[in-house]
Amino acid sequence: MSEQQALTSAPATPEPAGSAKSRLRLEIERSHAGQGSPWWITIVSVLLALVFCGIFIAANGMNPVTVYAKMISGAFGSSFGITETLVKAIPLLLCGLGVAIAYRISVWNIGAEGQFVIGAMAATAVTVYWPNLPVYAAIPLMIAFSMAAGGVWGLLTAIPRTHFQVNELITSLMLNYVALLALDYVVFGPWKDPKGFNFPGTPMFTEAQSLPLIGDSRLHLGLAFAILAVILYAVVVKYTKWGYELRLIGANSEAARNAGIGIKKHIWIVMLISGGLAGLAGMSEVSGVTHRLMYGISPGYGYTAIIVAWLARLNPIGLTVSSVLFAGLIVGGYSVQTIGLPSSISEMIQGAILFFLIAGATISRIRIRRRG
Repeated sequence: MSEQQALTSAPATPEPAGSAKSRLRLEIERSHAGQGSPWWITIVSVLLALVFCGIFIAANGMNPVTVYAKMISGAFGSSFGITETLVKAIPLLLCGLGVAIAYRISVWNIGAEGQFVIGAMAATAVTVYWPNLPVYAAIPLMIAFSMAAGGVWGLLTAIPRTHFQVNELITSLMLNYVALLALDYVVFGPWKDPKGFNFPGTPMFTEAQSLPLIGDSRLHLGLAFAILAVILYAVVVKYTKWGYELRLIGANSEAARNAGIGIKKHIWIVMLISGGLAGLAGMSEVSGVTHRLMYGISPGYGYTAIIVAWLARLNPIGLTVSSVLFAGLIVGGYSVQTIGLPSSISEMIQGAILFFLIAGATISRIRIRRRG
C-alpha cells in the first residue's frame, strides 16, 4: 500500500446496506481532488461526458462525430490552430497550477478567476501610472505587481479560513465577483481609453509593455513562465521537505498537526502562491495577447482551471496535458461556429467532464464490506 493510500483510506461512518441485521456495510474511502480513483476512471468519465454531450448534439440535428472531428481539426489540424491552442493553454496551466497547489492541502480555491482578473489589473496599473518605462523595467514590474496582487487576493480567502473558520469555497467565489466588478469600474471609468470610441478598455500597451512573441504567431513569452512554473511545482512537491509537508497535510491533517506542522502557515503560503500564479496568468494575457485591459478579459480561465486540476489529479505532467486539451476544446468551440453550432458547446463539454469526473471518483471509492 502506498503512502497516499495508507494515509487517506480511513473509512467514513459505515451505513447498513439493508436491514439493521444486515452483515454488509457501505464504506466511502476518503480522498481529495480525485487522487484516490484509478486512472481508468478518468478516461471512462471523459468518454461518458463526450457521449452525453453527443446526445444533445444529435438532438439538434448534427452528427456528433462530425462536430468532434471539426473541433479537433480546428484546434490541432494546422499550425495556426496549434499555436492558438498553446496561447489558450498558458493561462489555463498557470491557473491550474495555482488551484492544484491549494488542493494539495485540501484547500478548495475556486477563486482563480478573480485572482486572474486582479493580476491583469495590477499589471495594467504599471502601464497607466508609469507609461514611459523601458522594457527591462516595465515587464519585471508588471510581473511583480500581478503576482503580488493575485497573492494578496488569495490571502483574503486564507485569512478568514484560518482565523474565523469561514469556508474558503464561499469567500473565494464571492471575491471573484468583487474582482469582476472592480474590472468593470476601471475599464468603464478612470482607465478608459479616451480615444477608444467608447470601448470599455484601457489604451493599447506599448511595445515595451508587451511580452515578446515567439516566431510569427501570437504565441508569447508567457509560455516560458508556464513551463518554468510547472517544473518548479514538480520539483518542490516531490523532492523538498515543504512538499512532503504539503502531501502529509492533504492526506491526514491531524497526523501533520501532531507532527508539529503549522497548518495555518501552510494555508497562507499555498494561497499566496496559488493567487500569485493566477495573477501571473492575468499579466500574461493582457501583456501577451490582448495588449490592453478590457471588459471580459477572461473567458472563464479560472473556472476551467478547476477542471484542469481535477482531470490531472494534481500531477504536473497531467496538468500540462489537460491544460492543452482544454485549450484545444476552447479553440475547437470557435471552429464549430462555421457548421452552425455556438462556441458555447465547449463550455457544455467542460461542465459534463467535471460532472462525470466527480461522479466517477465518488463511485470508485465506495466499498461493500462484511461486518465483523
